Amino acid sequence: MVLFWQECRMNFRTMLVWAFCVGGLCLGCLLLFDSLGDSVGEMSEMFSDMGAFSEALGMDRVSIGTLEGYYAVEISMLLSLGGALYGAMLGAGLIAKEEEGKTYEFLNVHSLGRSKILCEKYGALVVMLAVFHGICICLILAGFAWMGDMPDGVSFVRYHGAAFLMCLEIGTLCFLLSALCRKRPVGASVGVAVLFYMMELMCRVVPALKKIKYVTPFYYCNAADIFAGADESAWLCGMGIGAAILCAAFLAALVVYEKKELM
Repeated sequence: MVLFWQECRMNFRTMLVWAFCVGGLCLGCLLLFDSLGDSVGEMSEMFSDMGAFSEALGMDRVSIGTLEGYYAVEISMLLSLGGALYGAMLGAGLIAKEEEGKTYEFLNVHSLGRSKILCEKYGALVVMLAVFHGICICLILAGFAWMGDMPDGVSFVRYHGAAFLMCLEIGTLCFLLSALCRKRPVGASVGVAVLFYMMELMCRVVPALKKIKYVTPFYYCNAADIFAGADESAWLCGMGIGAAILCAAFLAALVVYEKKELM
């Protein structure tokens, strides 16, 4: 477990920066709700009738005139996208950095085995993402408590469980990219996260692209759907597909790295 703890120590400060930036931004936006006053209700009525735009952002399902609806439509988007970008960048650097920095020789001198190396690095990925989400949740709950209006507990847990799985899925896909590349594919990994986000928007706006909702993890962690009480079977189906993609990507990373010729 030495490598696991080493990766956790090396990535701890970066994780704290991301967590407090994303969580702090969510907290700040929550505290701004009162200052927006009547304009929020007017915006809610206006945006709810804007057709495809309203559907893409979830404003046709929940009202941003309430604190819970405001969180589900506006703030959750910051958390989901920020978490996805952090997961992508973290996953992208865990394996390829060894070849990029010429430190893989040191690792392979020890009798760890490539599979053990990958498993310990992936364990660090899971833990860092879990701590990231834990900090963000604490800051968000602090904001709700300060405002004196707590969200529905079941919906809140469902959303954050889905958000964690989404970030882990994207992080695992980028972990696979890292196993394939000889240098950290940071740009490609950020592109993967943004592409999935755009796919989620497009599948809600363009009927012909509706089936891509089964591909993008942003679809099953859409807070507006969850807080509006959308079909639970569709949500569970999306979570199941996401978990299957995650497992397949991790197994593929193991196979690729075992067979990879290190240079």
